[in-house]
Amino acid sequence: MHCYAIGDIHGQLEKLQLAHALVAEDMARHGAAPVVHLGDLVDRGPDSRGVIDYLMAGQADGREWVVLKGNHDRMFTGFLATEAHHDPRLNAALSWLHPRLGGGATLASYGVANAADRPIAPVYAEAVEAVPAAHREWLDGLPVMHRLGEVVFVHAGIRPGVPLESQTEDDLVWIREPFLSDTSDHGALIVHGHTVVDRPMHYGNRVNIDTAAGYGGPVTAIAVAGRDVFCLTAAGRIALLP
Repeated sequence: MHCYAIGDIHGQLEKLQLAHALVAEDMARHGAAPVVHLGDLVDRGPDSRGVIDYLMAGQADGREWVVLKGNHDRMFTGFLATEAHHDPRLNAALSWLHPRLGGGATLASYGVANAADRPIAPVYAEAVEAVPAAHREWLDGLPVMHRLGEVVFVHAGIRPGVPLESQTEDDLVWIREPFLSDTSDHGALIVHGHTVVDRPMHYGNRVNIDTAAGYGGPVTAIAVAGRDVFCLTAAGRIALLP
């Protein structure tokens, strides 16, 4: 059995499509398999709306695509629920519309201009009007974990020492430490994004494929067979070793 994973997207539709082209080429050689998207669909990049449309359309066409929720996706829907929303795991000094988070770029893709530079009340009203209800419902319903065989897919990671079935959404979409420095076996290989790396990294107990699409890097695609991991490139599979 094999499957695929695609890392953080951050509104980069063209990069997502390139990653899917690599997956399609690999499927032609190895057979069809599920594709798991690790979340952070939105923010920073130019076409968050296009990314969501693309993924929703693929699922509607019957493609075996799993889409997980990332912390940026949760902040987006939280803002749409109430203008006063502040994610409990976000630094208190920041808001989703702060340039570091990139919410303004997401709203711009829906036609709400200069969101980070205007009073919050009209921005919120325009956003609620502009974002289709179908997008909000789809984002709200995204899962936060997916398991296939010996591999668990999440956006950010897991809390070490806590059974997989007892993990909280806050940790699954936000955690860094103590997950990143933990070297213990988690009972499955954890494939995640959320924390930027220069290239896909295999640490033995986890694999990180957030290669900074929101900052000019690529959207990474990998193939996983058992616990063996391969980066997908124009030249084919390249083994990713611990």
